[in-house]
Amino acid sequence: MATSPPPLSSFSPKQPPLSFSPPSSILIIGSGVFGLSTAWALARRDLFSQSSITVVDRADPANRDVFPAPDAASIDTSRIVRADYADPAYAALAAEAQVQWRSQARPSDLGAQGRYHESGLVLVADPGPVRQPGEVVNKSEMTGMDYTRFSWANVLSLASRNPGLVGPVQELPDVAAIRDRVGTGGSSGSWGYVNEGSGWANAQASMAWLFDQVKATGRVKFVSGTVVSLEHSGTTVTGASLSDGSVLSAELVIVAAGAWAGSLVNLSGQAIATGQVMGYLDLTEAEQEQLSTMPVVLNMSTGLFVIPPRNRVLKVARHAYGYLNPTSLPTVPLSSITTRAVSASHPLTHLTDPALFIPKEGADELRQALRDMVPLEGIAERPFSRTRLCWYMDTPTADFLVDYHPEFQGLFIATGGSGHAFKFMPVIGDKITDCIAYNCPTEFEMKWNWKPATTFVITEDGTRGGKPGLILANELRAD
Repeated sequence: MATSPPPLSSFSPKQPPLSFSPPSSILIIGSGVFGLSTAWALARRDLFSQSSITVVDRADPANRDVFPAPDAASIDTSRIVRADYADPAYAALAAEAQVQWRSQARPSDLGAQGRYHESGLVLVADPGPVRQPGEVVNKSEMTGMDYTRFSWANVLSLASRNPGLVGPVQELPDVAAIRDRVGTGGSSGSWGYVNEGSGWANAQASMAWLFDQVKATGRVKFVSGTVVSLEHSGTTVTGASLSDGSVLSAELVIVAAGAWAGSLVNLSGQAIATGQVMGYLDLTEAEQEQLSTMPVVLNMSTGLFVIPPRNRVLKVARHAYGYLNPTSLPTVPLSSITTRAVSASHPLTHLTDPALFIPKEGADELRQALRDMVPLEGIAERPFSRTRLCWYMDTPTADFLVDYHPEFQGLFIATGGSGHAFKFMPVIGDKITDCIAYNCPTEFEMKWNWKPATTFVITEDGTRGGKPGLILANELRAD
């Protein structure tokens, strides 16, 4: 009989093997950006040519042959694609990804058929402390203005080294300049810049493209099912149990379940699921025309952003501390390695509750963003055609969590997207696969590794709006 796993409260660093032997079988739990991109990379890499690869996920309830499920974070009308990062390592990796996003010569190219739009990005912030040139700012103390100024410096550096990586970049030194470039009659922030080489992607269509690429390899098996726990023998993970009672076994299990990962592995102190508000408005043909040339507008101090409309739908959202949804987990059987915490923040989505609407607190902020950024008559007061809670898996520093579990053999974690992973879709799978082979890119070794547990996860990287610690149930009752 399998023994109960040891407590996960202590931190014990892993030791990589002297030589890496590819596992004979790999099970990937989750088919979002991390899961599908990893499957794609593994299937194409010679090192793993003898490894069987299986992806298991909930799929689409209306079509069990389509992955991922429609409430996955990556299934949406749009996501921002930018190389505009305060961290040089992420800026460079995003610029690498954008080379593929811009590929549009053939219908099969990633950016073709309306999957990518280079509308430009206006990145702004509200007034913040004045920093001295060269001053080092701790990431946890970074303000939205710090983030925007560091991002500005990074894209200028990228452009100076390789103009093809970044589009024309221009400072917007005041409100008038910001308003002029936004072009809607509105503005946000007090200082910023425009990167004409950034834009947005049709997220759902891009995920469908990625799913097709993975299927076309002929190397990946897809299983539609809900994983309820991980199987283990002692401290070795051996597979996953599904809600229908079946078990999938593998030599290596990769948990890439996004905001749902915390129900399978104790990520307390590493990452936490947070719900983020998004609203969608139907436009008239005239309004669509008026806004057709606007850029993406993103305020790093408030987290509020608007993405240019397509097909007469305008999206407004907030990149925030988000809502927590503490949820009691089922009794943990001895054969499971599921979290030992009493509860974990767990996604509540429109699939769970079809009547779910975002809290008034979030809706009010979205409407304020519309008043500031898109002040067309009647827009801010118009009823949302729909809203959603998009669930992030947040880490304290917004760095991804891509590493072997320090206490369990055969278990690899790829999560912690922190609301900014989508843009890396064409390249992140290769980086994750490098990490699986104990060859993590040097610039990400200390960012993506499993870290000593903190008492409570709050993402502090200078990009979050809203208030930390909001409980979803309380906010819904406040309505």
